[in-house]
Amino acid sequence: MPRVLVVDDDPMVGATIEVLLQRQGFDVTLTDGGETGLAALESQAFDVMLVDIFMPHMRGFESIRIFHERAPTTPLIAMSGYAFASSASPSPDFLRMALELGATRCLRKPFTPEALLTTIRECLTGAGVQPKDKKEVP
Repeated sequence: MPRVLVVDDDPMVGATIEVLLQRQGFDVTLTDGGETGLAALESQAFDVMLVDIFMPHMRGFESIRIFHERAPTTPLIAMSGYAFASSASPSPDFLRMALELGATRCLRKPFTPEALLTTIRECLTGAGVQPKDKKEVP
């Protein structure tokens, strides 16, 4: 059963991802920020990590860099729902920045369950881990 670390400070987002992945046969560890995510990473091994970019305390970019340094062979999926209030000014591409810091893939929130599962499965296949086939998302 593939082990997934989910790091997101939004309890609703984290719980939704956790339930979705558990229903698909994944073993999920949910943490509410960078510090707790790193503590989980130090205590166990994961097959893939999902890390929100914008969180209080330890920022997601810092988390992504540190998570990648601590587990360089574990695929990391960066997530972001950040939107700029002004479309008149050019906005930085935070997801591209995450890729440069070591993220394997990126997901822009909100994403569909299918997009999440596809991205995780692609990362697991690339890492040589095969998830068990479970029922499809309802």
